[in-house]
Amino acid sequence: METDLAFIWAGLIAFAVIAYVVMDGFDLGAGILFPWHPHQHDRDTIMNTIAPVWDGNETWLVLGGGGLLAVFPLAYATVLPALYMPLIVMLLALIFRGVAFEFRWRTERGKFLWDWSFAGGSMIAAMMQGIALGALVQGIRIENRAYAGGWWDWLSPFSLLTGVALVIGYVLLGATWLVMKTEGELQARARAQARIAGIATLVLIGIVSIWTPFLDPVYFERWFTFPTAAFSVLVPFAVLLLAFVLFNGLSGDNDWQPFVAALGIFMLCFAGIGISFYPHIVPPSLTIAEAAAPDSSLAFLLVGAAVLVPVIIAYTAYAYWVFRGKVRTGEGYH
Repeated sequence: METDLAFIWAGLIAFAVIAYVVMDGFDLGAGILFPWHPHQHDRDTIMNTIAPVWDGNETWLVLGGGGLLAVFPLAYATVLPALYMPLIVMLLALIFRGVAFEFRWRTERGKFLWDWSFAGGSMIAAMMQGIALGALVQGIRIENRAYAGGWWDWLSPFSLLTGVALVIGYVLLGATWLVMKTEGELQARARAQARIAGIATLVLIGIVSIWTPFLDPVYFERWFTFPTAAFSVLVPFAVLLLAFVLFNGLSGDNDWQPFVAALGIFMLCFAGIGISFYPHIVPPSLTIAEAAAPDSSLAFLLVGAAVLVPVIIAYTAYAYWVFRGKVRTGEGYH
């Protein structure tokens, strides 16, 4: 029973993380693209495309982090000390960009400061998320159920690569979001940016995918022995298929197709990470069952999650439905 509940909760937390990445990813990507749109009316339009939904997107970050603490306390206690620096910097960056959403509309003379806070906060938050992911993939040293690594173990060539890869991936999400939500010159510029970001994203996915199996023998075995080796063929094939859909949509006049394809690419990448991790929650040594809280706690918290998660999904879907359609210059949330 305890093991079953632990794996149910692992699935819920994985869902929350993926939901955060694909939802907050496009608004972080739009923020990273901010400096590449020099006209204030374009920047206003970009911000108005994400202003109604950005704070709701970050609900999933809170759910994932809070769920990890409550349900997998041992994982939380080992991951947090290993990733203190990137996580603290990420949260500070998210605060800066969150404040910029409101303050840039209150001033004209100092608007450039909030523009850079928004763009810089988006860039730094995305980079730190990618670095934290890379540090987790490369493994966290645990001895006697405690973190046994150093202060700078999170910083490595691989984690820097995943940081850059996630930034570029978020740019792809942000650009395709703008293709879907805007029109005219701004949309045309976003299409061009999406093409460049799409090519760079695919290249970086390839580099990270080739490097990952050599980080740990378990990863190598998982990707190149039957039956999980089947995913080594299926996942890259599916990514290439979605890449075709992405570029086909960008070259045509379909506004939503590129965004959906970019979301699919992200989901496949995280599916690949999940295949490499399973059954560990903190590789290479801490499994889902070992890190889980007592079964009574898991069952109690699952009752709350059964109510809370559908509510979050419902109000998120409602917000996107209410603010659907194109955002034109001079119109929007502010």
